[in-house]
Amino acid sequence: MRALTWQGKRDVQVTDVPDPRIEQPTDAVIKVTSTAICGSDLHLYEVLGPFLSPGDVLGHETMGVVEEVGSDVHHIAPGDRVVVPFNISCGSCWMCSRGLFAQCETTQVRDQGKGAALFGYTSLYGSVPGGQAEYLRVPQAQFGPIKVPDDVPDERVLYLSDILPTAWQGVAYADVPEGGTLAVIGLGPVGQLATRVAQHLGVERVIGVDIVPERLALAAAHGVETLSLDDVDDVAAALIDLTGSRGPDSVMEAVGMEAHGSPRGKLAHAAVGMLPDAIAKPLADKAAIDRLDALHTAIKATRRGGTVSVSGVYGGELDPMPMMEMFDRGLQLRMGQCHVKRWIDDILPVALADGDPLGLESLATHHLPLEEAPQGYETFQHKADGCVKVVLQP
Repeated sequence: MRALTWQGKRDVQVTDVPDPRIEQPTDAVIKVTSTAICGSDLHLYEVLGPFLSPGDVLGHETMGVVEEVGSDVHHIAPGDRVVVPFNISCGSCWMCSRGLFAQCETTQVRDQGKGAALFGYTSLYGSVPGGQAEYLRVPQAQFGPIKVPDDVPDERVLYLSDILPTAWQGVAYADVPEGGTLAVIGLGPVGQLATRVAQHLGVERVIGVDIVPERLALAAAHGVETLSLDDVDDVAAALIDLTGSRGPDSVMEAVGMEAHGSPRGKLAHAAVGMLPDAIAKPLADKAAIDRLDALHTAIKATRRGGTVSVSGVYGGELDPMPMMEMFDRGLQLRMGQCHVKRWIDDILPVALADGDPLGLESLATHHLPLEEAPQGYETFQHKADGCVKVVLQP
């Protein structure tokens, strides 16, 4: 089959790879109909290369039609249309029984000290082949895949794989009080959906922060108050000024490890990226730092006693944090990989509702065949051509 494979830093190629097959009774194989490029895929394109090998198949936002199932898979059958959550969880272990599916004890990558295995996301998370391909083997298919109706467009449900539950969890973790204000830093796909989810859930005031004009305009078109980094010298101070000199009740950080405005972190990423993998791997895993401008802004902007919700992906071990300020301000901090299936029962009726209330069908700005995926990565990384979200069709 054809699949998008990692070949080196900023080098992804569509190549021929072996067709997936049933390997365990809990497996399924699906024919992929749509798969998206996620913002966290760009970390693989740039920063996390030491944990990839040439030929690794990328992608973790995937849906399609079931081709085959193992003998222990009963809730889906060949011909069913399904969305595949990006984290691989069994649904029955101690963690899963508590809704902590991103920490599944059955698929935890213990030799790397990491949580549940992920599709297409480095040796740190199990080196499981991803879904930017014509077909995908789905482990733990007795629990993971989400059946969806046949009569809705792919993009109405595709984002159930990752970015919509991630946005929903981020807003839930933000715990905005009644009548309160939520600021969302980063208006990429997760940030865009978070502002819409917040409005849907009744958050009274939502402020979106970014630097890309197209992203700001898209959020504004959905009724979000916007703040451009180009218009202020200090984003945290500006958010405090916009909220009666107190600060937003909650700030959701949807940027992650490659934030703008972090030159030292960017230099460190570049330096590690030039090292041989044998040296870069331990440095990246045990001594890495992130580009923290967005996270520090979120911490400094949130009102005293407020909540910071972190959905952006981080990978550092030695990150400097403003602990005195965090402690003195009495902040609540919640974060982590999304527990996708924990939120699906709440999200699915909204995703399928008449009128597409979250604007899911119009979120993607670029639709490309799988063969053009390398161009999609480049366009998305450079935020070129007004790119907000790329969806690939094999």
